[in-house]
Amino acid sequence: MREQLTTFNVGNDLFGIEVMKIQEVTGELTVIPVPLAPNFVRGLINLRGQIATAMGLRELFGQPAMTSAKPMSVVCKIDGNLVSLAVDAIGDVVEVERANFESAPDTVPAEIRRFIRGIYKMNGQLLSVLDLETLAKELSPTENKQ
Repeated sequence: MREQLTTFNVGNDLFGIEVMKIQEVTGELTVIPVPLAPNFVRGLINLRGQIATAMGLRELFGQPAMTSAKPMSVVCKIDGNLVSLAVDAIGDVVEVERANFESAPDTVPAEIRRFIRGIYKMNGQLLSVLDLETLAKELSPTENKQ
């Protein structure tokens, strides 16, 4: 069985999300900051009348801020809510064989591994598949995490 993933980069790492979970890919959007939000929540965006939470994956993964290029946004629907994930660059849509899916190795840093559903090995590079449900829990109020 095959799976289609939209790929993108955060730093030197390659990530993917199932194509059917992505609403759109767009350039940099105007973000309205949210006071007292965690550092990975960049703020809120207005996406043609729909409000979405803008989340920085670099901040979430504990990586330094990107200084050169403008980030791209991968807009996903998670539990009925729109979330815009700020990424460094958009890659291709790839088709992978589910039989080659593996759990994330211990070499992946723990702050990233907890958001990874698993990996595919592609052309000498790891393609980490993001777990959108875990990302959604990170956005939930603290009392819901217990």
